[in-house]
Amino acid sequence: MSANGVQIRICGKVQGVGFRPFVWQLAQQRGCRGDVCNDSAGVLLRLYGDEVDFIAALYQHCPPLARIDSTQVEPFDWPTIPTDFTIRQSGAGAMSTQIVPDAATCPACLAEMNNPQERRYRYPFINCTHCGPRFTIINAMPYDRPFTVMAAFPLCPQCAAEYRNPYDRRFHAQPVACADCGPWLSWQSGSQRAAKEAALKAAITMLNAGGIVAVKGIGGFHLACDAGNPQAVAELRARKHRPAKPLAVMLPNVDALPMDARSLLTTPAAPIVLVDKARVTGLCDAIAPGLAEVGVMLPANPLQHLLMQALGRPLVMTSGNLSGKPPALSNEQALADLADIADGFLLHNRDIVQRMDDSVVRQSGEMLRRSRGYVPDALPLPPGFRDVPPTLCLGADMKNTFCLVRGDQAVVSQHFGDLTDDGVEAQWRQALNVMQAIYDFTPQAVVADAHPDYRSSLWAEVSGLPQQRVLHHHAHIAACLAEHDWPLNGGDVMAMALDGIGMGENGALWGGECLRVNYRECEHLGGLPPVALPGGDLAAKQPWRNLLAHCLAFVPDWQAFADTQLLQTQNWPLLHRAIARGLNSPLASSCGRLFDAVACALGCAPLALSYEGEAACRLEALAATCPGVAHPVTMPVREGQLDLATFWQTWLRWRATPAQKAWAFHDALAGGVATLMRQHAEPSAISTLAFGGGVLHNALLRARLMHYLHDFTLLFPKRLPAGDGAISYGQAVIAAARHQL
Repeated sequence: MSANGVQIRICGKVQGVGFRPFVWQLAQQRGCRGDVCNDSAGVLLRLYGDEVDFIAALYQHCPPLARIDSTQVEPFDWPTIPTDFTIRQSGAGAMSTQIVPDAATCPACLAEMNNPQERRYRYPFINCTHCGPRFTIINAMPYDRPFTVMAAFPLCPQCAAEYRNPYDRRFHAQPVACADCGPWLSWQSGSQRAAKEAALKAAITMLNAGGIVAVKGIGGFHLACDAGNPQAVAELRARKHRPAKPLAVMLPNVDALPMDARSLLTTPAAPIVLVDKARVTGLCDAIAPGLAEVGVMLPANPLQHLLMQALGRPLVMTSGNLSGKPPALSNEQALADLADIADGFLLHNRDIVQRMDDSVVRQSGEMLRRSRGYVPDALPLPPGFRDVPPTLCLGADMKNTFCLVRGDQAVVSQHFGDLTDDGVEAQWRQALNVMQAIYDFTPQAVVADAHPDYRSSLWAEVSGLPQQRVLHHHAHIAACLAEHDWPLNGGDVMAMALDGIGMGENGALWGGECLRVNYRECEHLGGLPPVALPGGDLAAKQPWRNLLAHCLAFVPDWQAFADTQLLQTQNWPLLHRAIARGLNSPLASSCGRLFDAVACALGCAPLALSYEGEAACRLEALAATCPGVAHPVTMPVREGQLDLATFWQTWLRWRATPAQKAWAFHDALAGGVATLMRQHAEPSAISTLAFGGGVLHNALLRARLMHYLHDFTLLFPKRLPAGDGAISYGQAVIAAARHQL
């Protein structure tokens, strides 16, 4: 007997985005009979009869937050012929569909919130199927209200009617609520208390008076103050012990920004976007001192819209945490952790399940920190990868993410930061447990960095699972290859990994390596020479230590040069003896420490850094003020290594301004790297070059590499960070490739 219908399996981002009502409405328009439901694999659509063009209509009219990755059609026998088209109750099971990231407030909800005739007028938690929290409120799958934090808020009759109406844009919008049945605001400042609209007004009053307010958002807390008030910004920096690290700013509009920046800011992801600081008005000088860029954002949730509408000027919106500690997630934690920073607390009673920092993207689209708005979007593995067993990849300890890989997809977690902090590690463990539960993910193996003392590596040791270790820089390059869809059997590429420090072969500390790479193997060919790190970890915090180490290694007469006179003010003889004896002075071929040394010589880096990458960021900003200057500085290649002796001696002798010397350093480094890669690539007929490591976030260095290597195919990280935020994804594709053998 032939089937009397079809079953269509739809996979992709199809839950929590209004997909079922969209299918229902499409079926009504066409007079179709059958049903649709969510289950663990995505959406299952059953039709009576054979609607041959129904799938084409699904793709053509897909809801704004949805994405169809695949459809499979099979014959289906209806036991009872349906009389209409219905939406069935969701099913459970092992999760393989994609969970939707949190999405910024949509235009329809924003208009409704600002309309006095609407019942959700000025309601700070307004949302619909096209916007609002998703991943941050999920406790389990499928994505239905009972499995989210909204289970604590029973729907009022009006919200329940919208929730059940397939014609309404709030049909099965799980966070749907109103002032009668949903979350509400509260204010706390000393003994002062307020609720709802009064709480919002109290926060606005405090900000107008130059105060600092802790604001609870969707994935964590922000610390807010007037970005144009020097006293308020200085007080925030002093209380937070954040003397120089740039502060993100929320703008009331994007009218003065270039179109590419506007396009990124107004996406549903609503990230922080780095733009030219000169294009942003109304900011005090202390927002991003010594830098050419500033991170700006638009309101991403209704509460932020209400604040900006009332204030009408830029606000600092920086992470709500103590310096070096994880962001607060609960009201209780915020009140305790931020008591000495915030003058008042704008709170609400909707729980946060998942920490979700703001994502950071360059105006060019280059991802610097991948989190809110992008996580947990799944990443398809490149061509040739298939049937990968469930594998947990733990990433690195700095800028940590973890990655779940299964089948032909990988899910990279949100940014966590430094796992050496106990609080960050606790949030990491909690998120790992939640993510595995949501996806019904039971790993059969675990992958960790080659560094034996990373906390993530130690976690792998005690997990009881079969382990793999992956070289740090191999993972950097593999992540870059994978995001560019380099096939599993695409062959070798020549690569350059430039960062601070990562574990290399035989316990060597790497950070400036030329590599021949495929997904399974990594061959070291040369790079920067190893230089002492005087004081070990202190070398990453005090740039003068690196300048001394480079001078001692490459410049015999270093004391004769003006650019090294700063060293005379430090106890350099003691460090010299320690280096000579090998006391707490490990050798590392670190490009990051080379940047620190150059920045110190030019006086654009403080004696002690207040945040990671400060010296390199200031050096790049200085160089950008003097582009294209002619110079005699080179960094030649000798016996497979970049010749730093020639570089330093030429660079120190050249009489030029600090800006000219900063630009010449970037240009010489790019020229040396290009020569080294070309020497290895051309004899092997390799035409594709790949790059990775945090130093590759330097836009000027990228531009000079493109200049010198224009005749090659160049792969730079873009959709994933060049730094350690992509290490877990690189580990995933390496482990998956080795499994395919």
